[in-house]
Amino acid sequence: MEHRSAEIWFKDAYAGTLIETATGGTRFTYNQTWTEDIACCFPITRREHEWGQGLHPFFQHLGAEGRLREQQARAAHTGENDGLGLLLRYGADCIGAVSILPTAKPSPAREATEEISNPGRTISGVQKKCLVIRDSATGEFKPAPASGPAPYIAKFNSADIPTLVRNEALSLRWIASVLGKDEVNEFTLDDISIINETALVVTRFDRGKSGEKLRLEDCTQILCKPEGRDYAGKYDAAYEDIATIISQHSVRPAIDLARFYRRLITFALIGNCDGHLKNFSLLETPIGLRLSPVYDVVNTAIYPNYDRHLALSIGGRKIQFDETNRSLFLDFGKEIGLSDKTIEQIFVDLKRQVSKAALIIKPPVAEDPDGFGNRFEEIVRYACCRILEE
Repeated sequence: MEHRSAEIWFKDAYAGTLIETATGGTRFTYNQTWTEDIACCFPITRREHEWGQGLHPFFQHLGAEGRLREQQARAAHTGENDGLGLLLRYGADCIGAVSILPTAKPSPAREATEEISNPGRTISGVQKKCLVIRDSATGEFKPAPASGPAPYIAKFNSADIPTLVRNEALSLRWIASVLGKDEVNEFTLDDISIINETALVVTRFDRGKSGEKLRLEDCTQILCKPEGRDYAGKYDAAYEDIATIISQHSVRPAIDLARFYRRLITFALIGNCDGHLKNFSLLETPIGLRLSPVYDVVNTAIYPNYDRHLALSIGGRKIQFDETNRSLFLDFGKEIGLSDKTIEQIFVDLKRQVSKAALIIKPPVAEDPDGFGNRFEEIVRYACCRILEE
């Protein structure tokens, strides 16, 4: 059987080769002249990195999930479980600085349509989304073509959750007020042409001002967590594991640990039970890797069919959302190495900022008591009472 191979590029430079092995795994090998790590899990001190079965998790998590993956598989005439096959077709432009290019010339990419909006490109995650550009003449957003800059991601409602875009926009606005504007991914609400839907349009922080690629790795990639059945691998960890990643790989670990701690408490306050491994990343900065801004935040507690446990474990167990309280986070802060003084100051700051942000989630006066806005505000208010003891 012929084993497929791919060229691995980093910031548009050839870094090495990925091949399928005879045992059913994959092997990434740096090229002879390469001198820097392309990922935390691929230290340059080892020239070869082999994964025993299937595609290496670092590359798995560059691929799409859910609906987009299904569409890509249909268009590429390959199986949904063929992660390498999908990346060979769509991995020329991934989130972060790594690209996967086939050694054999692929068939031409399809033009942008509702079915597959970004030929030759891919985005990780389950939610319906696509890469978009802004037309310089009209100012409208439209799907990005197969090549060239793609500085924005458009995120859409799903058929079963028509309030998803509204939810995330409101959640991000509230968190930006509580944590600070610089701590949250830039976003706006706008219509996307061709697709003809309103979307949450976020500015990519894995691209520089001139469109240059920046290294970005989420925690599933850093921990080498396989996707798992139904993409469950991103839930197979503890929040303590993220703290360890920050301690080991951030160039400002003490600052980023405090940022992570503050962020995790805020996720609980907003009812975001889906803060899994892929929602925490390290981003390249001029001084090295740092904790990236906040992204992918939704008040999931408002939806009755969503799991109401926090996505990852704390203290060795999964925590039910209504069990989150001040004591839980005090113990967690000490466990990850924060001082009592730092922990106390974070709670003081959060209480002050939450009070200032109250108007952001105040529901419309005429809204039904059981409406989205009232339920959203109620969830946050009760969480603040439990965790901040207001």
